[in-house]
Amino acid sequence: MRPLLPEPDLSERIHDAVLDAICSGELKSGTRITQEELAQKFGVSRQPVLQAMMLLRREGFLVDAGRKGVCVAPLDVQQARHLYVVRGALDGAAARLAAGHYTPHLAQRGRQLLEVGRRAVASGNIPSVIEADIDFHLFVYEASGNPVIGETAQPHWQHLRRVMAAALGAEDLRVSVWDEHEGILRALEAGQVAEAEALARGHTEQMSDILTGRLKAVISRAA
Repeated sequence: MRPLLPEPDLSERIHDAVLDAICSGELKSGTRITQEELAQKFGVSRQPVLQAMMLLRREGFLVDAGRKGVCVAPLDVQQARHLYVVRGALDGAAARLAAGHYTPHLAQRGRQLLEVGRRAVASGNIPSVIEADIDFHLFVYEASGNPVIGETAQPHWQHLRRVMAAALGAEDLRVSVWDEHEGILRALEAGQVAEAEALARGHTEQMSDILTGRLKAVISRAA
């Protein structure tokens, strides 16, 4: 994290920088954070830092740490399961709607995203794999034609990103994810409404089982 220049949206930029550090795993669960430390690190005054920290607390990424101030919120397996339940419903609805009016232009974009995802897997770069995965699902939300789906999911994606960063790692899992994404795209391209919905829901439910299981193991090792 590097110093930031003062601008009207400075607190938002500090928020985004700290959030990125938390979700990527750079800032681990339980890490204590102070206004003074962040102000010095970013080269800014304490006021925009305070505003950013207050927002991060409301979003659930920072929690009170008693006399120690605040710290990075612990990863929570049950919360992750709850998030995936919601995402599964949204993913299924988005895929069903998208399959009903999928255009050649959308098909081209979907295939491009598939190529990006497979290249990310080949690179072995986990952050790139996660970014490509999120971009794919956001594309399906957009293709649904219903903006409320993306708006509803938006607050949860950073929490899910954090779960993926902590739990995603095995090469076979990263490859299988994109095989499943390709299956969803095929159903969209064929206009198979029910199939697209089932595949999208099934994919999310499977990822929930795998990633929450791995997350539980990660938390147990850290205890």
